Amino acid sequence: MSKILVTGGLGYIGSHTVVALQNAGYEVVIIDDLSNTDIDFLDRITSITNIKPTYFEIDLKNQEKVNEFFQQNKVDGIIHFAAYKAVGESVEKPLMYYRNNLVGLLNVLDAMKDFDTDNIIFSSSCTVYGQADKMPIDEKTPLKKPESPYGKTKQMGEEILEDFSSAFDKNVICLRYFNPVGAHQTAKIGELPKGVPNNLIPYVTQTAAGIRETLSVWGDDYPTRDGTAIRDYIDVNDLADAHVKAINRLVEKKNKSKLEFFNLGTGTGSTVLEVVNAFENANYLKLNYQIKERRAGDIIEAYADNSFAENELGWQPKTTLAESMRTAWEWQKGLEK
Repeated sequence: MSKILVTGGLGYIGSHTVVALQNAGYEVVIIDDLSNTDIDFLDRITSITNIKPTYFEIDLKNQEKVNEFFQQNKVDGIIHFAAYKAVGESVEKPLMYYRNNLVGLLNVLDAMKDFDTDNIIFSSSCTVYGQADKMPIDEKTPLKKPESPYGKTKQMGEEILEDFSSAFDKNVICLRYFNPVGAHQTAKIGELPKGVPNNLIPYVTQTAAGIRETLSVWGDDYPTRDGTAIRDYIDVNDLADAHVKAINRLVEKKNKSKLEFFNLGTGTGSTVLEVVNAFENANYLKLNYQIKERRAGDIIEAYADNSFAENELGWQPKTTLAESMRTAWEWQKGLEK
């Protein structure tokens, strides 16, 4: 049984990926500093899989603690989620984002080099493309300067990994996600941002639950079908499945090159108002929303060409937007209880 380290493994995508890895027969070790999640996610994961993952509370910016972990734990691969991830917040707090997202990654890579770990999957983002000139976006789409410090940390992360892979002969897969949504079918794990949500769906569910008075729709003057921004909303369980397929590829030495990139999206763009409507229709309720001015750092549209991931990883998204909206609401209602 291969042992996989998941950094940020108690976060939103991380926790779903831990469940998928355990179900696929991997032994999982989690590092998380709890900066954007709660420790009870460990019990929530365990209640789904009946296997309690080994857990270490470590801030990856602390190089000494990271080295100590690798001295004591031999792992076959790493899935690196740990990062701050809110576009709007990164515009307001750029230094915090650069420090956390880049120093943490560098410390992990130093430890990989020093303690002979060969495989890493990097949690990247479609923000590395900036506002692409044409849709859909495939892996050959030229990278533009990202619109936010968050996007810049993901683009820099990829560049660091390119040099790291080349210098030290390590295997790297960068998974560029589009917009993760939904929750686990059991409603035991889902997206739980601390404070005011920056992502659309937790804001939608919290508005539906009465925690937020109104949902802010940032801009209705974009050149799109209904004036609101277009994104590719991919279910978190489908994302988790892609991580399992990617780690299988590295562990089984099936990667075609030392550094590979895959887009993970549905291949379809939805406007913000289409998502609002999908949520209302899936859950038989109405949302109170208000149109506000455009938000700094946001682009007009982004959706994926996912055919490369389909052909190379054997991965396909299976979950409809309606189903993602249903599980997101079930998760929120469970939290209310």
